[in-house]
Amino acid sequence: MTSSKHLDLKFVPCPLNVVKIKLALEKLSKNEQLIVELDKGEPEEMVINNLKEIGCFFKKIQENEKFIKIKILNEK
Repeated sequence: MTSSKHLDLKFVPCPLNVVKIKLALEKLSKNEQLIVELDKGEPEEMVINNLKEIGCFFKKIQENEKFIKIKILNEK
């Protein structure tokens, strides 16, 4: 069974949200996933671009006009 950790990064500015996600991913064990909530716009773009760069598999699981929630899988 896959367990999840949750990170609420709403109202956290760039690039701090990217740094916090990287640190959280380092602490995940194999097959754990990280659920992240963040602001739409620049934070969303920065985080998604960074996740693609480091080769993480992720999926948008919820979205509204202000926020987005993504699930990041740890496949170490």
